[in-house]
Amino acid sequence: MSTAKSPEAPQPAVREIALTRPFFWLQQGWRDLHTCFGPSLLHGLIVAVGGLAVLALTLQALPLMPGALTGFLLVGPILCTGLYELSRLVAAGKRPRLADAIGAWRRGTRPLVALGSLLFVAATAWVLISALLFELFVAVPLDSPLRFLRYVVDGQGGWLFFLWLVAGGLGAALVFSLTVVSAPLLLDRRVGLRTALLASVRAVGDNPAPMALWAALIMLATAASMATLMIGFVFAVPVIGHASWHAYRDVLDVERLPPRQ
Repeated sequence: MSTAKSPEAPQPAVREIALTRPFFWLQQGWRDLHTCFGPSLLHGLIVAVGGLAVLALTLQALPLMPGALTGFLLVGPILCTGLYELSRLVAAGKRPRLADAIGAWRRGTRPLVALGSLLFVAATAWVLISALLFELFVAVPLDSPLRFLRYVVDGQGGWLFFLWLVAGGLGAALVFSLTVVSAPLLLDRRVGLRTALLASVRAVGDNPAPMALWAALIMLATAASMATLMIGFVFAVPVIGHASWHAYRDVLDVERLPPRQ
């Protein structure tokens, strides 16, 4: 068990977990979805509607579509704040309501707001970088979704599409490492943003294989949700959001940290 310290000590200890633990988190997330069905499903519905809105807007500006559709997912950890609160209350033996999820947003702490702002900036930067790559290096007109898909599938993009995938993958990996447990930690315990981000990075570093599996499961659920024109997000978002709370409680030992009232 890791006990490394930072200037914002005490740092939570990181537990070593089994490779298959992410499947347990999903099981717990599904259970919490059934327990808080209405409030949980509302979170998924909001994300699905938001995804459809992004899709509709970017159909008018196709170079923005790849970055926008992937960029809005970067703010996912903060969008699940209400779900973390619902799971926290379920774990405490309570019957949470929608008002409890809203209350988690209303009492949003400065570090939690700062994390949300950081994710928003990262998503915006990715949209701009992605659009710039397509604007500068795509020689053929991409004036319809069909032509855009043909450009990608036929390999006309060549190295550009590969570069876009590599850049997006690196960015997503960095965001995942910084946020996989930091958002629920900030909601649950009285810690600063730097402590939460470091704890999240350490959690990934001490458990690379389980966390890689967890990231792959999230990506798979995201791809399936997009393939269903965002409808899959209605269920994927609450299950992953609730599961992320259990991931946080499983990986970090936070008993020494003061709770956030």
